[in-house]
Amino acid sequence: MAKVAVLLAPGFEEAEAIVTIDILRRLHIEVDTLACAETRAVVSYHSIPMVADHTLAERNGELYDAVVLPGGPQGSVNLAASPEVVRFVTAHDEANKLICPICSAAARVLGGNGLLKGRRYVCSGDLWQTITDGEYTDAPVVEDQNLLSGKGLGHVFDFAFTLSARLLGDEAPVRDHADHIYYRW
Repeated sequence: MAKVAVLLAPGFEEAEAIVTIDILRRLHIEVDTLACAETRAVVSYHSIPMVADHTLAERNGELYDAVVLPGGPQGSVNLAASPEVVRFVTAHDEANKLICPICSAAARVLGGNGLLKGRRYVCSGDLWQTITDGEYTDAPVVEDQNLLSGKGLGHVFDFAFTLSARLLGDEAPVRDHADHIYYRW
């Protein structure tokens, strides 16, 4: 069974995180939410408190099939500023696991730390204009090698369904589930 880590830093975009977690879990993909903070308690961008499954420090040595990095103006800044997050993402990238930023996380976390490595990506707004190590592509979801990025909250279902299909290796159950929740994917 595929296993995904969703990194939650203070100020994370809650809808990007929750919708992605929900879709993955509905498709029977195991998800660990990891607080990138001192405790498991993390407060989102819109001041919603959430208790993660574990802290990143508790799962630091574990290797997941995918790492999801939700955006959020402060959340992505906090992820990008964390050496622990950068090491975790780097280890997964080097192991060719899926690296999955959405919204501002592609530019701030990956681009801001030289982790795009020339790959195509998408991010929200005009953050791409300051990034020099990747190739910005304006699309809802962009895949390049093991990098799967989503433009932002308005495309979170496309992002989550695409990630699910990659992890399952089969689009049929994902399409069935998208139809089940009345979403055209």
